[in-house]
Amino acid sequence: MGREAAHVTRRMLLRAAGAAATGLAWMGLSGCAIRPSKDALVARDYSPLSLDRGAWRHDEANDIYYQVGVSYCLSPAAPDFESLGVYVPGAYLSARANVGGETYTCSVNPDGSIGGYTAATAPVVMPIDTVGFGAQEAPSSYSAEGVVPYTSAGLVYVRAGCRGRASGTSGDGSHYDGGVPWGVTDLKAAVRYLRYNADSLPGSMDRIFTFGHSSGGAQSALMGATGDVRGYQVYLDAIGAVLTDRLGHDVSDAVAGAMCWCPITSLDVADEAYEWMMGQYVTNGVRSAGSFAKALSSDLANEFVTYVNLVGFVDGDDNVLSLAAGGEGSFCSGSYYDHLLSVIEGSLNNFLAITAFPYAPDPTGSEVTYDTAEDYVASLNGADPWIRYDSATNSASIASVGAFVRHRKAVTKGVGAFDMLDRSAKENQLFGDHDSDARHFDATMAGLLNRNASSYASLSGWDETYPSSFASDLANADALGTSMAERENLYNPLYYLCGSYEGYGTSTPAKYWRIRTGIEQGDTSLTTEVNLALALRANDSVEDVDFATVWGVGHSMAERTGLGTENFIAWVRRCTS
Repeated sequence: MGREAAHVTRRMLLRAAGAAATGLAWMGLSGCAIRPSKDALVARDYSPLSLDRGAWRHDEANDIYYQVGVSYCLSPAAPDFESLGVYVPGAYLSARANVGGETYTCSVNPDGSIGGYTAATAPVVMPIDTVGFGAQEAPSSYSAEGVVPYTSAGLVYVRAGCRGRASGTSGDGSHYDGGVPWGVTDLKAAVRYLRYNADSLPGSMDRIFTFGHSSGGAQSALMGATGDVRGYQVYLDAIGAVLTDRLGHDVSDAVAGAMCWCPITSLDVADEAYEWMMGQYVTNGVRSAGSFAKALSSDLANEFVTYVNLVGFVDGDDNVLSLAAGGEGSFCSGSYYDHLLSVIEGSLNNFLAITAFPYAPDPTGSEVTYDTAEDYVASLNGADPWIRYDSATNSASIASVGAFVRHRKAVTKGVGAFDMLDRSAKENQLFGDHDSDARHFDATMAGLLNRNASSYASLSGWDETYPSSFASDLANADALGTSMAERENLYNPLYYLCGSYEGYGTSTPAKYWRIRTGIEQGDTSLTTEVNLALALRANDSVEDVDFATVWGVGHSMAERTGLGTENFIAWVRRCTS
């Protein structure tokens, strides 16, 4: 739950000032946000975006009224993606068949109800399925697959297409830019379209929930964190997204809730976090001793320590969390470390509490079955015990974060996990622009490459062009004149949620958050989700944060019990009850 924590916010802002003094660019203090005034944007007539009430079609078998191929902006840059499909439970509309009988003219039925909701109270849910920060296709034809679970529960389902990490060419041969911040810009435009047409559509536009996994979870988090951020306005205006309603009042793109499975966020420190939590425990492969990559890994890990100690995340008792020297590895001690270890232990203990033994990890036919919890823990320990199990209390303790990583959280990425030295990561493409398909964006790593070039030069794998290639990319602005630092801020939920960042207090955050992650994934550091949850719980605008890790699961729509879709629908119902 959100708490009264103004004193914490002030303390965190003071720490952020210290970050600016040390030149740590990832604090988001290095550049001014784009804050165009409303007067600077040309007034537009958005009436062409009015919903066609006579274009509804009906799926009689599932009692769903729907429209697909609905453009949500006046000047789409990528028409193949920038449209949406809307799917409405039949009870919420009164329909009259048009001539020919294939389409219907519909009006909102205030008396219809389903699942305890009416046309006025039904939540609107928006999936974000953007694998690898790719594009989400807009529905161009009808299919009930994946829709029925939501409409049968009384929810209005809206699938909006959006651009992805890559620029491309539309069907008409025109070029469009992808990457930051166009994907979220498109999704915001869809939300604004729904609100502009609120009188013609069933569903409460105060109850819009986004949901997604991985990079889709990241963009769901961004939708939840960046409501009404003015830095997006120039991008929204560029595609003719609705900025004002028919009376000239501002239209909001804030959402009520965000469901995030394994979100790949906090890209400003993702490389550093990956090396502190995971990379520092690896001494083979690209991280072999004596290599430039291993030296860079160690330096990145130390930069994450500095970051944590400057940000000043707080726990549930308002205690500031920090890292200290000691333990197994680089600064593996202190209250932040203890908090992270408690999250890992809590995940294992939850698993032990809810799992019935005998237990087969793969119920579809695994040859391995554990008769007791002791057998299961023994299999995890192997020849290198790192878990202590108490059968009397059915509880376990873990030796260290490093032990957990070595046994259960395999490193799957190289050094510069998200900003690769050769610009080969999907995130490098995400930060590409009109002039280049992929760019570097990690200012902290750029600083290390520049400052430590002389010492790195004696190590295997060093390339003298690394510092200049990073510096060149970081100095670049996109086609609308936005700096790399500001683009990174626009795609960083913590920039708006956490009091240490300049963007804190400049957005309308979602009130409700649900975060789930498979604790064994190697795609990102566990600190990504932990820090997001900590920032949300300390944010006074956030009412509820439901955060949990799932033991024994990797990068997936991880759930402790049940299935993702059903659990998401149940959570939306709890938030709106």
